[in-house]
Amino acid sequence: MSAPRSDVTRLLQAWSAGDRAALDQLMPIVADELRRLARSHLRREGPGHTLQPTALVNEVYLRLVGHDRTHWRSRAQFFAFASQLMRRILVDHARARRAAKRGAGAATVALDEALDAAVRPAVDVLWLDQALDHLAALDSRQARLVELRVFGGLTIEESAELLGVGEATVSRDWASARAWLYRELKRA
Repeated sequence: MSAPRSDVTRLLQAWSAGDRAALDQLMPIVADELRRLARSHLRREGPGHTLQPTALVNEVYLRLVGHDRTHWRSRAQFFAFASQLMRRILVDHARARRAAKRGAGAATVALDEALDAAVRPAVDVLWLDQALDHLAALDSRQARLVELRVFGGLTIEESAELLGVGEATVSRDWASARAWLYRELKRA
């Protein structure tokens, strides 16, 4: 059972203030949710994927430890940052595998909610990374929203809070971003 959101936020703020003990208390609380997110992402990967959920969470932890200068404001901000780290780790892993196999198929991730529920193709995680970079050039908030929802598993409400906009705006942006990604996927 997870701790209340306020406990996570309090520990994040204490960690931001330099309390290293807060990080030690925080990680066991958020580890289960990070592992759940990792399992969700890795379920979308193609068969034979070599990265395990625990390894993904450990890599996120190692990268988080190096971010002592971050001023954490909320649980949503923390998980959004963790989702960015997961995206980078998955992309780096896919690039390494592609290089090792000399281009013979990169890791894939199903866009699930990002595309029409009736169409759930496996998508190359490198393609998704490039598509998000292109979307960011057009609309950085929509690209950030896709990152938060697809990689971070955040809800519309959590995304709205983190982005500092209303839920209706996030819902519109989500629909627009999904349609844009679907068009890009069909083109690819």
